[in-house]
Amino acid sequence: MRRVEIDPISRLEGHGKISLFINDDGSVENAYMQIPELRGFEKFVEGLPVEEIPRIMPRICGVCPAAHHMAAGKAVDNVFSADIPSVAKKLRELYYMAHFIHSHAAHFYALAAPDFVLGPDAPKAQRNVLGLIAKVGLELGSEVLRQRAISQEIQIMVGGRATHPVWNIPGGVTRALDPEHAEKIKGLADEQLGFAELSLKLFNDLVLANETYLDLIMGGVFEQVTNYMGLVDENNKVNFYHGQVRVVDVEGKELLRYSEPDYLDHIAEHVEDWSYLKFPYLKSRGWMGFVEGAETSLYQANPLPRFNAADGMATPKAQAEYDKMFDTVGGKPCHKLMVNHWARLIEMVYAAERMQELINDPEITDPNVRIIPSTTPTEGVGIVEAPRGTLTHHYWTDENGIVTKANLIVGTTNNNASINMAVKKAAQNLIKPGGEVTEGLLNMVEMAFRLYDPCFSCATHSLPGQMPLKVEIRDLDGEILNEVSR
Repeated sequence: MRRVEIDPISRLEGHGKISLFINDDGSVENAYMQIPELRGFEKFVEGLPVEEIPRIMPRICGVCPAAHHMAAGKAVDNVFSADIPSVAKKLRELYYMAHFIHSHAAHFYALAAPDFVLGPDAPKAQRNVLGLIAKVGLELGSEVLRQRAISQEIQIMVGGRATHPVWNIPGGVTRALDPEHAEKIKGLADEQLGFAELSLKLFNDLVLANETYLDLIMGGVFEQVTNYMGLVDENNKVNFYHGQVRVVDVEGKELLRYSEPDYLDHIAEHVEDWSYLKFPYLKSRGWMGFVEGAETSLYQANPLPRFNAADGMATPKAQAEYDKMFDTVGGKPCHKLMVNHWARLIEMVYAAERMQELINDPEITDPNVRIIPSTTPTEGVGIVEAPRGTLTHHYWTDENGIVTKANLIVGTTNNNASINMAVKKAAQNLIKPGGEVTEGLLNMVEMAFRLYDPCFSCATHSLPGQMPLKVEIRDLDGEILNEVSR
């Protein structure tokens, strides 16, 4: 048996590698996605005043700081049992819609699109955002950058900062929306919707209209049958900021739903000694290992799982695209993993439409954006949908509001087991006995994790008993001469 490593894996947030174990006949025996980095924010915040946590948690990651800011803000509100003003909820959601567009655009154009526009077999040096711009034209590339800058501008006007915000505080937010900024955002929200629709058209023209790509999406290489998780409103429509978590089974039937304080009744986390990333599963079914199918305890949480878990979208254009997508793929729930890319673009449409609704709400410039909490702090949970999946923050404090314990289940963490399974299945389907392991095939294996848009910077929290230390001594040809491990 030999080991083939993809190290580092490319076009992702964070660092990781994929190890493939190949039998002597050329078939893939096993595959692992390993994350060698650790971010210990759950321990960092112990001993700190809980009101500081919404300012600290965004530092976990520069890609999705708004998601951690929102989850932390909601959790800290709940620590103080604070029902924040209606306008503060709307402002937070407005800010968050701009963040979703900014994040989804980055993933589609910079990380995912090179595989479709340039092709998975394109030279590695070309399979990147620069190669993409060379293929589709400088004009489109400039528009992508301009629209992402607009998303950032909206966040700055609403919350003061786009990256590492410090705007959420216990009981609301630090500042109201200036009426002049509100008027400007109305026009920018219209532009963001046009950009989202343009992105969907590009996907239709370059991906869905290409039979090779459509076969890749609908084939069995990138397919996985699990349960699905997503945040829904009172009408079971997709929502990124408000609502309850809903989980459906492999046939789309509701398995469970829960509110923020009850997540530990339903979700547990498994630890393996070869990864810093935990493996969440449904508590009622127990840990059953890395298996898919009707009885699995695993679930996925991402754009497509959100769509599977919901009954539709809460805005008209996004709903029309939602219906079109499921009609095309043969109904719901859909188990075709590559459809995540399509769902991600529909979510951009939803975020832009929801932004339009919020910025045109007469209450949006109300100056009463905070209440002063007056209760003794205890513990609180905040849940939002991060671009990469359901995000949970949970803080415990003493009577003085000092954090005694923290727990985070990050969007990517929810998908950890599924990502590993997807990588293994793709490798076993693509790498055949007697065949050559080409750069193109290895890139297609990478596509199995890339479709999840994972963010490993914020997802790695597990310490598997001790800090593993392994030293390998190799000769000039790369052969291992000696190994020392702890």
